[in-house]
Amino acid sequence: MKAFDYSRATDMSQAIGVNAGRLIAGGTNLLDLMKLEIETPERLTDINPIGLDEIEEKDGGLSIGALVTNSVCAADPRVRKHWPLLSRAILAGASPQLRNQATTGGNLCQRTRCGYFYDLSSACNKREPGSGCDALRGVNRNHAILGTSESCIATYPGDMAVALAALDATVLVEGPDGQRNIPLRKFHRLPEDTPWKDNVLRPSEVITSVTLPPPLGGRQVYRKVRDRSSYAFALVSVAAVVVVESGRISTARIALGSVAHKPWHDTAVDAMLAGHTPSPKLFADAADQMLADAQGHGGNDFKIELARRTLCAVLTEATKV
Repeated sequence: MKAFDYSRATDMSQAIGVNAGRLIAGGTNLLDLMKLEIETPERLTDINPIGLDEIEEKDGGLSIGALVTNSVCAADPRVRKHWPLLSRAILAGASPQLRNQATTGGNLCQRTRCGYFYDLSSACNKREPGSGCDALRGVNRNHAILGTSESCIATYPGDMAVALAALDATVLVEGPDGQRNIPLRKFHRLPEDTPWKDNVLRPSEVITSVTLPPPLGGRQVYRKVRDRSSYAFALVSVAAVVVVESGRISTARIALGSVAHKPWHDTAVDAMLAGHTPSPKLFADAADQMLADAQGHGGNDFKIELARRTLCAVLTEATKV
């Protein structure tokens, strides 16, 4: 790890100041990257003293501070009762020790776990723009099947954001130009020609909270398919919120994880499910729509069928009488 300067912010103005450098809270991802010298910030600013660690009811929904730990969020009685999808997704990721340290804002900003990103001897456009992408023709079993480009086929690795995408959450950020609200579904970026840009945060902007809209009711299901059941990243995950009224689906919100550079949501899938009676054919059609543009890269071809079957299974569970 290279030497760096360290300071502690005492208010928001210091966190978004031009001299803040890289911000750190839990550090569960950043410190690993610094040890490998993938990230080499000259200055770290600890933002734990500035607050942002409360969960508050807001306009019928819930505001989760950026520094609320994953453990606290998952255990909150309001989350467990009205937004259990979020709690289940958080508990599906990482160990209790990591969840005790990791924060809401930091979780959203975590970087890919692509092996070529972590290997300094490999070509990786996310780590070194313009160097190429060895994953395209390398070992890519865990890599993306949707929204890829010739520059990058890495996946966003988290669980929490997949649930937040299905829940239609909003990310509140603050920066030198003031505050802005970003729909979670638009917070993360596709790689295109700039895969080193993971999200839409502007320079010096800080996530301050995540807002959940009022609960929809219905059933909420999170399913994570992985190589082992203990603290592994997903091969495919599915988050679903489905409301069935009088035998028909009135509302559906579906998101896929570990299949793209961001949590994958398609409004057309939500729309095609609404108003219809649950059936295997309906679910198969929804999966076809969700995966219409999916493309494997050799080692991860199986993920297309895996995502299809997992989505159908989750919809079956969510609509079970």
